[in-house]
Amino acid sequence: MRAPRWPVWLLVVLALVAELLPLPAAVQPLRPAWTTMVVIYWALMWPGRFGVFSGFLVGLLVDVAHGSLLGQHALSLSLVAYLVLRMHLQMRVFPLWQLTLSVFALMFLEAFVLLWIDGATGRAEFGPARWGPVVSAGLCWPVLMAAMDRLRERLERRDSSFA
Repeated sequence: MRAPRWPVWLLVVLALVAELLPLPAAVQPLRPAWTTMVVIYWALMWPGRFGVFSGFLVGLLVDVAHGSLLGQHALSLSLVAYLVLRMHLQMRVFPLWQLTLSVFALMFLEAFVLLWIDGATGRAEFGPARWGPVVSAGLCWPVLMAAMDRLRERLERRDSSFA
């Protein structure tokens, strides 16, 4: 029996809500890109069920929720999902510190693509608001991965309570 997909999409929606919750101005630049980390995780662990198209759909949701240029996050998240799918067999055997550095590099790439698109449209800004989420996502990755591993293992069990 295949694991259900609805908990994955529920996590995507919860990650999007976590990105939209108001924070104090001092902490706002350090908010991790939760949806990007969720896309990386599910593309890494379930590559047959969560791929480039799923990353594109999540990116469209992020674009609509943030009110950004339509397709901006869709392009960056589908690129990130493609790279994860391309290297998922190597990344899955990495030790945690190396996987965290890989996630940091993928987050940096996504931020660079978004900067590039913002620069092409005349809305580019540098500083902590652009690069803070990359650093904080790299720091949050081990905790998020551990929590999502527990959920994935529970979903993959035959006697899952989600089914």
